[in-house]
Amino acid sequence: MAHSKQARKRLRQAERRTIVNRNRRSRVRTFVRKVEDALAAGDRDAAVAALKAVEPVLSRSGQLGILKPSTAARRISRLTRQVGAMGAAG
Repeated sequence: MAHSKQARKRLRQAERRTIVNRNRRSRVRTFVRKVEDALAAGDRDAAVAALKAVEPVLSRSGQLGILKPSTAARRISRLTRQVGAMGAAG
């Protein structure tokens, strides 16, 4: 248990940030899932549209510390490659 006034405030702030970060992480997963679903369905147009939507969300999550910046960049890269390969194959 926090004993000082500052420590109690830090606990309150951490609780609020945890909720915000959880929502942001969930949003990232949802956007990534939309790309993966479009890839699985073989729908190139939907995959391109979903990729266009997920890129800024992933980048922002890297900047905000929701994901490590390199993790966000790696995910963007992999999704982009998968969507690109879909165009070459289809």
